[in-house]
Amino acid sequence: MRTAGSASALLLTVGLAAAVLTGPVAKPAAAAGSEAVEIAAGSLTLKAQLFKPDGAGPFPAVVALHSCEGLLGSSNAVALRYRDWGERLTKAGFVAIFPDSYGSRGHGSDCRARTTLRADRERIADANATRAWLQAQPFVKAARISLLGWSNGAVGVLWAVRPQARIKDNKPDFRSAIAFYPGCRRLDAAAWSARIPTLILSGAADDVVSARACEQMVSGARGRSARATIVVYNGAYHDFDHPGRPVQVRTGYAYSTSGNGRIHTGSNPAARADSHRRVLQWLKK
Repeated sequence: MRTAGSASALLLTVGLAAAVLTGPVAKPAAAAGSEAVEIAAGSLTLKAQLFKPDGAGPFPAVVALHSCEGLLGSSNAVALRYRDWGERLTKAGFVAIFPDSYGSRGHGSDCRARTTLRADRERIADANATRAWLQAQPFVKAARISLLGWSNGAVGVLWAVRPQARIKDNKPDFRSAIAFYPGCRRLDAAAWSARIPTLILSGAADDVVSARACEQMVSGARGRSARATIVVYNGAYHDFDHPGRPVQVRTGYAYSTSGNGRIHTGSNPAARADSHRRVLQWLKK
């Protein structure tokens, strides 16, 4: 671990990473039932999927921002990754809500074609509207709401936690944030820092975004940021926490480190298991 000032960077090496990439993919947790809810967000009706533990609460909560693939799968049900995380979070005693940034605006997957939906604008607005909705619910602890995101949603998380994006509605701020494999180059160029504790989880082999750029971003925030920690998993590609995706090559992506649109995506069981542990530890602080 490298630590300096109030920002820290952590590099984690996962043993036998190459072996686990070709090994069996872990079975996902059983899908928890989710409830469709609608959130008033200015002129937009923001659709969302709510996962809630049994009981009256109040519970801590997590606002979870989906990746460029969108929230819903091909059968118009919540995609496997988010069902898996919804199950895990509710089992740990958290309300989990997934705003559908794309579907609410009539968008499909954003991975192969760049749209006008901006991580530093619409995704922040969706996160804040969802937080405000949660804070009005009697089953939620208003001061214990965290922010979680994947890929494009993780970029939205990192823009949302900057001091410049500080919430001005006189309600409690997000308590903490977690970003899975975000793209950090533009954030680094904008002199990123965080106003709340922020954990970044990246794969060293990721060829959609650069883990190194995120390490540089965290290092650059030293001394002017809330606690910022990055964990980089050796041998892990984009989507390493996915519960049911063997590593595969895809082409035609709008973003790739090579610029040719050819990327790897898929589960890494060791990184996935470690990220489960770290996410819950971070949220419970």
